[in-house]
Amino acid sequence: MTSAALGIRTLGPSEVALAIEWAAAEGWNPGLHDAGCFHAADHDGFLVGSLDDEPVATISVVRYGATFGFLGLYIVRNEFRGHGYGMQIWKAGLARLAGRNVGLDGVVAQQDNYRKSGFRLAYRNIRYRGTASATAPIDARIVPLSSVPLTETITYDRAFFPDERSAFLRCWIVQPESTALGILRGSTLAGYGVVRRCRDGYKIGPLFADDPTFAESLFSALQAYVPQGAVIYLDVPEANAAAMALAERHGMTVVFETARMYTGRAPDLPLRRLFGVTTFELG
Repeated sequence: MTSAALGIRTLGPSEVALAIEWAAAEGWNPGLHDAGCFHAADHDGFLVGSLDDEPVATISVVRYGATFGFLGLYIVRNEFRGHGYGMQIWKAGLARLAGRNVGLDGVVAQQDNYRKSGFRLAYRNIRYRGTASATAPIDARIVPLSSVPLTETITYDRAFFPDERSAFLRCWIVQPESTALGILRGSTLAGYGVVRRCRDGYKIGPLFADDPTFAESLFSALQAYVPQGAVIYLDVPEANAAAMALAERHGMTVVFETARMYTGRAPDLPLRRLFGVTTFELG
């Protein structure tokens, strides 16, 4: 039986929260204030598919710069699954990103389906879960990220992402119920991280650093801004053995994993310096 055609449109700024709520219902544990920063990344990057004005499916297809796109928040309400609605909004989303290298973090079980749409596995991202604990004295090189010129933070971040994302970053590092810290080598930024409040506990992401010792200092400092005993999460590329060792050294355990996939060649990112993914939804 042919499914009805969805009415597909762009979500407005106040509506992006709908996709976030659905993600929370799926157990993806988004941040409490993700919606505003997600919308800031690309005002037209969030689609909803409706039947007679009833939303049944969402997808995010965020454009970065001129060359890259990231797909996420691909959700069909449970009672509407199996009718082809997911494929309709999937095709509409990919059409918006035509001509770009597109990335996603998908559940591993769906890899074969993503391959059929031209995605290829680059590596796995591993989610670790632990609890915040009392830490050693904070490294004297740690500073509030707000004390670092924004242009320097944007320049530092650019090495870790396939294209320009300054609009997103400007929001992400100052969102409510979050802390953003940098670490300096002399007077130069050598790493930074953000911890934010989520539906369940707190997530650290991104966590970028020039070497494992800087990453360790940042991780410990960010923990100091989380209530002791609260749940914390860190998503790390499996390709970074030092990042996994950091998580395990702090008593964190694996609870989830994703397949990082791209339609084009995997970007040449410095994974050995990437200790924490910013977000599975936007890259």
